[in-house]
Amino acid sequence: MLTKNIDFKNFNLKKINKSNKKDLQKILREKNSILDSLSTNYKNSYSKKNILKSKKYKNVRIIGMGGSILGAEAIFDFLRPKVKKKFEFINNLKTTKVSQKINNRSLNLVISKSGNTLETISNANILIKKNDKNIFITENKASYLFLLAKKLKAEIIHHNNYIGGRFSVLSEVGMLPAELMGFNPKKFKQLNDLIKNKKFINSLLINVSNTLFFLKKKKFNSIILNYDDSSKNIFKWYQQLIAESLGKKGNGILPLVSTMPKDNHSLMQLYLDGPKNNFFTFFYVKERSSSKIINDNILPTHNYLKNKDLNQIIYAQKLATENIFLKKKIPFRSFEVNLRNEKTLGELFSFFILETILLARALKLDPYNQPSVELIKKETKNILI
Repeated sequence: MLTKNIDFKNFNLKKINKSNKKDLQKILREKNSILDSLSTNYKNSYSKKNILKSKKYKNVRIIGMGGSILGAEAIFDFLRPKVKKKFEFINNLKTTKVSQKINNRSLNLVISKSGNTLETISNANILIKKNDKNIFITENKASYLFLLAKKLKAEIIHHNNYIGGRFSVLSEVGMLPAELMGFNPKKFKQLNDLIKNKKFINSLLINVSNTLFFLKKKKFNSIILNYDDSSKNIFKWYQQLIAESLGKKGNGILPLVSTMPKDNHSLMQLYLDGPKNNFFTFFYVKERSSSKIINDNILPTHNYLKNKDLNQIIYAQKLATENIFLKKKIPFRSFEVNLRNEKTLGELFSFFILETILLARALKLDPYNQPSVELIKKETKNILI
């Protein structure tokens, strides 16, 4: 068990590496704004007064790229049944025309740490109209979006310059959208309790030790077998976190997300009998209710389906796949979420962020930069000039 909300089966290979344990102790002792944002110590740079004004808008459009928007999308999808407003996420450039307005009373939330993200600038230019309510989350410097916000007389919320986008989910970048969705940011902030939880810490350290072992064995593909459609954006967020943080100096992990059980019928053959350069993560959420099989329509050959619901069938498929992986000695870990709420999501965010920072420390990498991506940004600008 990882926490009360999450049952966790770890990779069944190695014990805790003492150096990883020392690294974690150092990281927790160091002044680290990213870890502060995961805890109740962090103070958001927006006021409750501002939030109350913005909460009246029933339709919200969030404009951003990468870490500026993926965390908010993950929160929205994972907790969607509790959200009473309409949210639209503009997270890429599309050549087809997008709707100019959700309706006449819409709020645009534009997020970019640097304030110079080309895609965000382009989308904001097309979508923002004269009578819109606009909020910008960006660094406190004279960037394009900062100056645009000033021109539009929009509200500007300070994006901490020492919290990179992919690590910013529990800072203003994720928590302001979460508040607009109707959630309490404090419920996501679980680090204070997690670092006192020996089961959580031991699970984290064994997980990191095993991942490093896989990398030494030339297993670079981390494949997530996701059995919960509402969690797909958690793993889009996780993809960026792992890929951008560790993909440096010839190192890295390629995180791939597989939609289950659909991919049983397309990719599973490769996973089971193909190259042995993968390690896997099973992810499943226990739902309280799901569609039931209609017994009258079941033929005698499939009587075992009677009185079953789709959740039971999906879980059986997950267990069956794990059993086959064990027989074939394919390495995997497994997350089973018992309760879909803010606390659980905060625990998952904390686990994956700590995992990433620890792996980077062990590999002697800076997890917070992305130097090669900047090359493409500069080259794109050169072509457009």
